[in-house]
Amino acid sequence: MSPADPSTKDSGELDELVTEGRPSLPKDYESLSTVELVELMNGEDARVPAAVAAISDKLAGVVDAVVAKLRGGGRLIYVGAGTSGALAAVDAGECESTFSTRPGQVVALVAGAGLVSGAARDAVEDDGGAGADAIRALGVSADDAVVGVSASGRTPYVTGALASAAAAGALTACVVSVPDSELARICEHELAVVVGPEFVAGSTRLKAGTAQKLVLNTISTLAMIRLGKTYGDLMVDVAATNEKLRARARRTVELATGASDEDVDGALAAAGGSAKIAIVSLLAGIDAASATERLERAAGDVREALR
Repeated sequence: MSPADPSTKDSGELDELVTEGRPSLPKDYESLSTVELVELMNGEDARVPAAVAAISDKLAGVVDAVVAKLRGGGRLIYVGAGTSGALAAVDAGECESTFSTRPGQVVALVAGAGLVSGAARDAVEDDGGAGADAIRALGVSADDAVVGVSASGRTPYVTGALASAAAAGALTACVVSVPDSELARICEHELAVVVGPEFVAGSTRLKAGTAQKLVLNTISTLAMIRLGKTYGDLMVDVAATNEKLRARARRTVELATGASDEDVDGALAAAGGSAKIAIVSLLAGIDAASATERLERAAGDVREALR
């Protein structure tokens, strides 16, 4: 393989990434007890929250920018591949049931989604054109916020998608685990959570993946708080589509109002199962129709509807 071979160059660049480094831990893992290994790995994992805290101001800026897009009718679109894509899909997939977001309001574009073969999915990860095509197929515009998730900050599917999103005028941000990444040069907002070498060198599903999960949790959850999807720490906009979620909605109304079981059940029945409407109805002493009107005037914000 000659030095000019692209794969050699790519391998060299990969070697330089902090995510590919080796941790300063004992290298003889095989000789350690399982308890020792658990303690070592837990010690490495414990470094992640501090790395996320270090970018608090930048993360808050991204949350506020995403909220502005969602408030204007736009979408939050994650883009990722491999573990990053899987984590993005998990976060997006929870928003509809947890916060009653409209279908398609929070989505994830994942390299090779739907392909059965792992090799086929891996191949799409290297296809920048596929990422750009996915953005165009979704009709991304200046109304939307697009967040690329890539530990290395250089995954072709993600860089291709974010370049296309930027060209379409969308808000762009990236969640990466290395400084000065290719994605950072494409995006308006960089969230570089540098967690250092992994417990198993190069296995970015570990600390980098944990950091990504924390950041995505923060973006979606705080955006929903800002959009009035909670009342304090209560999940008041949960879509009560199964027994567990109906029980959660009922408990939420109980905690928010302190009302009796009979009153909670009556309010929820009148509200068509909506915890928000039931809460406003009970706390304001009004019927469900009036509570609904108040919530509409308050853009769905319970606290504002109670003023």
